[in-house]
Amino acid sequence: MLDLTGHWAGLLSLVIFVGAYILVIFEESTQMRKSKPVLMAAGLIWGLIGVAYAMAGHQADLHAEATGVIEEYGELFLFLLVAITYVNTLEERRVFDVLRAKLVALGLSYRQLFWLTGILAFFLSSMLDNLTTALIMGAVVVTVGRRSTRFVTIGCISIVVAANAGGAFSPFGDITTLMVWQKGKLDFTQFFDLFLPSLVNWLVPALIMSFALPKTRPEPAAERVRLKPGAQGVILLFAATIVTAVCYKNFLSLPPAVGMMTGLGYLQIWSYYLQIRGKRRDDADMVLDSFAQVARVEWDTLLFFFGIIFAVGGLGVLGYLALSSQVLYAGLGPTAANTIIGVLSSIVDNIPLMFAVLTMDPAMSHGQWLMITLTAGTGGSILSIGSAAGVALMGQARGTYTFMSHMKWAWAIALGYAAAIAVHMLVNAPLFLKPV
Repeated sequence: MLDLTGHWAGLLSLVIFVGAYILVIFEESTQMRKSKPVLMAAGLIWGLIGVAYAMAGHQADLHAEATGVIEEYGELFLFLLVAITYVNTLEERRVFDVLRAKLVALGLSYRQLFWLTGILAFFLSSMLDNLTTALIMGAVVVTVGRRSTRFVTIGCISIVVAANAGGAFSPFGDITTLMVWQKGKLDFTQFFDLFLPSLVNWLVPALIMSFALPKTRPEPAAERVRLKPGAQGVILLFAATIVTAVCYKNFLSLPPAVGMMTGLGYLQIWSYYLQIRGKRRDDADMVLDSFAQVARVEWDTLLFFFGIIFAVGGLGVLGYLALSSQVLYAGLGPTAANTIIGVLSSIVDNIPLMFAVLTMDPAMSHGQWLMITLTAGTGGSILSIGSAAGVALMGQARGTYTFMSHMKWAWAIALGYAAAIAVHMLVNAPLFLKPV
């Protein structure tokens, strides 16, 4: 590999990457989807690398690097395609609407709803992504607390922290945990060592914020929503798909994406059965078009992942990630480096940060790989713009849950972040001595 950190191609690539990421940060004001600038940046960066390598006569080496990044993205893409399709299908079968209606109709106090939505967000995000979880629980908070701005604000902050924390202790809970698992840095069950630190990450700010909750009780609202036929089957097949992916990885040494695609086959067969049965009974609600759910996949997000992974991969080929690894991990040590990267994820998306760490591949123990998984997953909670969950809820509770209202409690969230790291280093101390 050539060191192009001081080469004109490397410096220009760095400028292109920074410029693209600035456009991603200001997506709402520019009205430009985040995938567009990073796709362009990725193409330009690899084009510049290609020119530099061609001038040095190393095209064959570059081709091998590019195909390696394609393989990594391909596995992630197929995994996410199936997971998002299942979530879309659960939404189409009204599973999330029924859950929301049941919670709203319970007639609980603001304090009880605060804890219930937080707990549900924490555990749901370990199976669903933090964005979907935040939107489901956020809808409950906004609906019930429409007469209490304070409850909506504090409830949304709790949901963001809980959704991000819950996703950190499961391979399926966040894109970053999925990346670590697929890379083989941690086994499936090892992620559960982060359960207690993740719980502390949410509990500390939740306990502090609970004292500011209104002590009154909202008016209960009755809403009748019924599941569509076949919803229970979709839930069971989603669970079976996760089990299949885990078994393929752990027992057959196959990529988890292969198991997920097998699970997509489960859904296709089930949708065929529902279509045939629905047409015979003339029941439109029973009919399920699985291809329509595939078409509803958020392509902006998947293309954003492509652009980021290829752009960061390009920076790695140029030599910038090796330089960063030398400064952070060799200079400061893994504990300080992982903590700093977690704080950075409150400003910069955690996906490029985690991919950069995986590409650097610093020599770390199991405990340190768990730490970067924890910090990258939860550090984004410090600011509302640090995670997809926070950005989504700012749109859902527009004018009530804002950047500044979240910022007022950033100190409490940061305290939970520090406490989670401390708990991890205490309860998982033996893992810091165990090499990967």
